Amino acid sequence: MKTNVPESMTRRMFAETSLKAAAVAALAGQGLLASAAEPARAPMRKAIMYGTIGVGKSVMEKLQAVKEAGFEGVEPNGGMDQDEVMRALEATGLQAASVCCHTHWAKPLSDAVPANRAIGLEGLRQSLRDAKRYGAGSVLLVPAVVNEQVSYAEAWDRSVAEIRKAIPLAEELGVTISIENVWNNFLLSPLEAVRYVDEFNSPRVGWHFDIGNVINTGWPEQWIRILGKRIQRIHLKEFSRQKADKEGKWAGFSVEFLKGSNDWPAIMKALAAIGYTGWGIAEQGGGGSPEGLKNLSDSISRIFAS
Repeated sequence: MKTNVPESMTRRMFAETSLKAAAVAALAGQGLLASAAEPARAPMRKAIMYGTIGVGKSVMEKLQAVKEAGFEGVEPNGGMDQDEVMRALEATGLQAASVCCHTHWAKPLSDAVPANRAIGLEGLRQSLRDAKRYGAGSVLLVPAVVNEQVSYAEAWDRSVAEIRKAIPLAEELGVTISIENVWNNFLLSPLEAVRYVDEFNSPRVGWHFDIGNVINTGWPEQWIRILGKRIQRIHLKEFSRQKADKEGKWAGFSVEFLKGSNDWPAIMKALAAIGYTGWGIAEQGGGGSPEGLKNLSDSISRIFAS
């Protein structure tokens, strides 16, 4: 079919189209273009939970070992000596990725005894103050524990009421209370987790997502996509369904990074899909020696690249 386009223009259009196609191919080859089906991997930073560091006695010694292993950050516990932690952070150049509330297991906000809930609430408030001092921005909170003495409904109502009391301080300090999914018989699905966080209607309440803790009953990549922007921090943890089936559920955690049931490529793809660019905090065994810490750090690098 004959067209009215001059031959010279046709040649020019063909040349421009060819150049554009070549440029796109070159960028794609360099990994600089991402398709809609494969979102660009967001940068993440490596940190480690303070309680898992088995090297050194003092805070300074522990953080020096963490720094030498290749980590960029640490998750201190609430209630530590702030000045001691700050000296170690400044000396090593590590950053505080998060603060783990130190009272939420012994004195949960769901406790039947009001005095115990009051202790738990003060522990949360102290952890918020600690996070502000360290520049952490987020506090990990186990919100409640359901057991024979505390019903599911009681755990929900009591914990919501207590957390609401801490929100004004969180807003004043600019620190987020991040709810963690743990084996506490509470908030057992991502849809329920969303409902719980959204009930507060506050930007200072979010989620601290523990990857390994859901693998026994679900799939982390599904949780991530449902929780979305509510996720403030990530705990990196491996879990083996096979070991749990054979040796008991707690044995599932006794496996090294990249040797369990975690589908790390799917997990990283889901994190990229929600635009997560925060900390990946290791809560994983193996940090009992300098070599163990280095192995953890190197394994996280491989996870981030998966």
